[in-house]
Amino acid sequence: MMFLPKSNPWNMRMKPTEKPKNPCFSSGPCAKRPGWTLEALKDAALGRSHRAKIGKNKLAEVIDRSKKVLGIPENYLVGIVPASDTGAIEMAMWSLLGARGVDVLAWESFGSGWGADCKNQLKLTDLNVIKADYGKLPDLSKVNWNNDVVFTWNGTTSGVRVPNGDWIAEDRKGLSICDATSAVFAMNMPWDKLDVVTWSWQKVLGGEGAHGMLVLSPRAVERLTTYAPKWPLPKIFQLTKGGKLIDGIFKGETINTPSMLCVEDALDGLVWTEKWSGLAGLIGRSESNLMAVENWVERTDWVEFLAEVPNTRSNTSICLKIVDPWFTALGEEQQAEAAKKIASLLEKEAVAYDIGSYRDAPPGLRIWGGATVETSDIKALFPWLDWAWGEVKNTAAKAA
Repeated sequence: MMFLPKSNPWNMRMKPTEKPKNPCFSSGPCAKRPGWTLEALKDAALGRSHRAKIGKNKLAEVIDRSKKVLGIPENYLVGIVPASDTGAIEMAMWSLLGARGVDVLAWESFGSGWGADCKNQLKLTDLNVIKADYGKLPDLSKVNWNNDVVFTWNGTTSGVRVPNGDWIAEDRKGLSICDATSAVFAMNMPWDKLDVVTWSWQKVLGGEGAHGMLVLSPRAVERLTTYAPKWPLPKIFQLTKGGKLIDGIFKGETINTPSMLCVEDALDGLVWTEKWSGLAGLIGRSESNLMAVENWVERTDWVEFLAEVPNTRSNTSICLKIVDPWFTALGEEQQAEAAKKIASLLEKEAVAYDIGSYRDAPPGLRIWGGATVETSDIKALFPWLDWAWGEVKNTAAKAA
């Protein structure tokens, strides 16, 4: 594919006229599916108990449809758990870790958080946190698969993902515990190499927050039923009772009270997926969005991907760094202020909401490219990004 030479759009002051039809580019909660309206939730079991037949059936339907769409093996268990992806991954760590040594991979804020919890909350002593800076992956060859391994599939705050599952040992002794919240439904997951997988409804299918999903392989179930951690477990983390699995969790009998409105919304996203084109279609939409951004970055001289290696670029949380010499010469606080001004200008124009980089990440921009975002909206955003960059840089030049 041929690209035009990189342009210098910052001095083009004319404001664009065409705006994205949907300005929601947040990395969570994410844009609703195309065509979504509140009418989609008209069949919600409002005012009904989640333990009534209608409530349990809807919760079980979310589980069954998720398993079918994602191609999760039949002998894996899928459950709905409290507190979004954070609750799901913490539940897994508190319930499963401690039987072996633990390796944690950290190349952005969430992986770093899981490593800190292993050290400071669970107080694991046989712990190895393998780190990398934003934009890079850790050295995956350093992972010890005799240990349990905790990692994010896609670094939501860095835009860096593992390219595949080849690095995960088939003959591993420990469990592979994967936080996949901005990967599931947008990337192919090698289920046979994953023992625990977690995500939340608020990401790729554009659902609502506060509810998490937990997938357990037979190996993970065996650990749960043969090992008891030395620390006490809060009720919302308890997956076993008397050494036996609480299997109702994986049939729609949730530990806590879920929002039946959110449940209906999760079902709507899954039904849309099935009617549209399934998992392959979702992945294709996300890859199309990433390709559009790649083409724009290729011809634009003031931005680059934060992910340094192309095949580690996320197709959902697309993170960009500003590389213009004027910007890179600024101090860190000034860089953060300039990047925030770009995001604020676009929000004021109702062009793009919530595209600033994560608070712990290098100053820059983060554009959600998950399956509910239309590629046409991504493309309509680019002239506005160039305009906003020009406004911020020219204003600073005049002030100087």
